[in-house]
Amino acid sequence: MSSTILPLSGLTTEQPETASQKKNPFLTALGERVRALRSRRGMTRKALALAADVSERHLANLEYGVGNASILVLLQVAGALQCSLGEVVSDVTSSSPEWLLIRELLVERDEATLQRVRVTIGELLGTGGGQTGQGTCVALVGLRGAGKSTLGQMLAEDLDFPFVELSREIEKFAGCSVSEIQALYGINAYRRYERRALEEAIQIYPEAVIAIPGGLVSDAGTFNQLLSHCSTVWLQADPEDHMKRVMAQGDLRPMAASPEAMADLKGILAGRAAFYAKAQLRVDTSAQPLGATFLILREQVRLLLRLPV
Repeated sequence: MSSTILPLSGLTTEQPETASQKKNPFLTALGERVRALRSRRGMTRKALALAADVSERHLANLEYGVGNASILVLLQVAGALQCSLGEVVSDVTSSSPEWLLIRELLVERDEATLQRVRVTIGELLGTGGGQTGQGTCVALVGLRGAGKSTLGQMLAEDLDFPFVELSREIEKFAGCSVSEIQALYGINAYRRYERRALEEAIQIYPEAVIAIPGGLVSDAGTFNQLLSHCSTVWLQADPEDHMKRVMAQGDLRPMAASPEAMADLKGILAGRAAFYAKAQLRVDTSAQPLGATFLILREQVRLLLRLPV
């Protein structure tokens, strides 16, 4: 018995295998995006299968939402369609033609250019451009053990500003400790409390020194708010000093969590360093004793705020 041939595909109208099974919504949406991208480029399914070095049957299953394609197959399909993997699996920058056009303008730009674009967009949208040096809230960023609490209190006293430990503000909102928030409600809930605490601190305190939790940079939206509204300082330290100071405070979590704690700490620092480096100032707290470090911090912050040194 012959079957009707679908235009452009060479496959029969009978849908691919497992079509009778209930489709997963994500796989269905993924298939629709692949079909849309293929249509936008004027490619037949056969042509795409050849270009991606994937069987036509496998590609048909993918497009019908019944094929659980591996990440390598998706990479091959994205390469053949000459688009990013994000566009295939759908990120926000593939949601409209304007997003795609904007993204294309930014591809392969250097970090300095991207920073200027980010600041300009912030100013255009009225969310604050950041990096202007005009914010009178001074935010100290860095890993635990960098000296944010100790130096932050000293700096706040010198400037006659309130000192805000953002972790304590998060605990006030949640009614429990940071570790309990994460254990009971998960990291996503913690990030929501973190953003709310930062927003309120910025609103309440026109002038303040704020010690920022080390992981805040993991949430791009919250970190963007911080850069837009605060003068920022990265308190940088050697990994060994981070570990030593945290343990001296009685916090044994770094050692208890893993026998390879130092390697883990170095990995976290490496992953966050590019974000911490967005701060306007950088002070190495391992390079000299506490008193000398504070004098360096004091001078740099006062210059940034245009206050007498």
